[in-house]
Amino acid sequence: MASDSSTAASIATSGGIDPVTGLDAADLGVPAKGLREPTLLSQDERLRGRPKLCSDCGLCDSQFKTLMASSCTFVRQHIPDIEQRLHGRTRRAGDELCFGVFRSMHAARMQQPQPGAQWSGLVTSLGAKLLETGQVEGVITAASAPGTRFAPRPMLARTPDAVRASAGNKPCLSPNLALLDQVREAGIRRLAFIGTGCQVQILRAAEPQLRAELGLERLDVIGIPCSDNVTYPDLQFFLHQVSRSPDTIVHYEFMQDYSLWMRHDDGEIERVNFIDFPMDKLDGVFPSACLSCFDYANSLADITIGYMGARLGWQWLLVRTERGQALFDLIKPQLEFRELDSAGDRRRGMPRYIHMLAEPPGKPPKLIRKLIAFLQRHRGPRGLEFARAVIEMKLLRNLHYLRTHFPRFEARVVHPAVYQALAPYAQDYADSFGRPLDPKAATSVSDSKG
Repeated sequence: MASDSSTAASIATSGGIDPVTGLDAADLGVPAKGLREPTLLSQDERLRGRPKLCSDCGLCDSQFKTLMASSCTFVRQHIPDIEQRLHGRTRRAGDELCFGVFRSMHAARMQQPQPGAQWSGLVTSLGAKLLETGQVEGVITAASAPGTRFAPRPMLARTPDAVRASAGNKPCLSPNLALLDQVREAGIRRLAFIGTGCQVQILRAAEPQLRAELGLERLDVIGIPCSDNVTYPDLQFFLHQVSRSPDTIVHYEFMQDYSLWMRHDDGEIERVNFIDFPMDKLDGVFPSACLSCFDYANSLADITIGYMGARLGWQWLLVRTERGQALFDLIKPQLEFRELDSAGDRRRGMPRYIHMLAEPPGKPPKLIRKLIAFLQRHRGPRGLEFARAVIEMKLLRNLHYLRTHFPRFEARVVHPAVYQALAPYAQDYADSFGRPLDPKAATSVSDSKG
């Protein structure tokens, strides 16, 4: 881990250039309020004194902390209201219940992949393109903290090269919204924001006030699908549990073939099946906020760029708004496309999954795990059906977690589309848990009896 002093020294001795990211010190965008290396802290250290559900988005570390009570998604979610503001409607039946409101979906990748990117570099290429064409004056994103590969360091990038240098997966809590202070100090009026679902929800909820106070003329929101972020020390612990060489991993991702791919610095790819994860050792690794989030698909962005709904090696794009269409058109000439497809039937296995949530089984023997992994890979959901399955499983798991640990929060943080998306499993849920899936169903029964 790099300390504050060692980071400052390394930059000073390299002519003002960060030796890990290659960025000028001014480009690193160190957050205000003394948050030089917040992402290197443990979960207890980072979240001490915070509310019970906090994803450390950074808003409370900025001058806009007063907006927290009215914009934090863990105080009250605002998704239907914001969807009405963005689209003039809420979600329709079908895929929008899982994926959020969208205009179009695509499977794409950069024709010329960006070196060092997690996939083909589509997200960072789009951010860089916005700066190159002068459409924005700054891009809030996250680079890697010096001395690490995966600890995010929020930065306000002012050059295309700074955005490109931030490429790569950093699946840790990152207080990106703390950089709104720097946006104000720099007098930026045209801004792009790259962030996770909780960050985007809070940004959108506070957007009217932020536009007024910052004088924003333009705000482009590029969303990254997100689930189960952790603190950097907990990520290191996780990698040491699943990899034979955790210190040489340069990229990793939970892939569509039901396995974790870890690419090492010598180019070797190590794969571990999901079913083989040592879940008994991972209890307490994931923050409560991540286990109480219901927006994996980052539904309030202008454009969402991930991979879950595409086949191996491709990225999944959801164009959501008019601004999102403009962003898509900007990067489209640099992309190649393939058809989105869907295979398998997620609903066959969902009753079993619900029962496993209610009564967690023990870890199967190795031969059984190998059989399960084979069946998942060859007969399980694929393409868009894989995305639907993963999102529904996350919704079910997080609803169960919230009801178990924070039952009083449910009415405030679960948006209506969650119950609508999970409605096909209402009877399975009731059979396994002995209670209705949708609390309104219990109210209706009670009212009818009264």
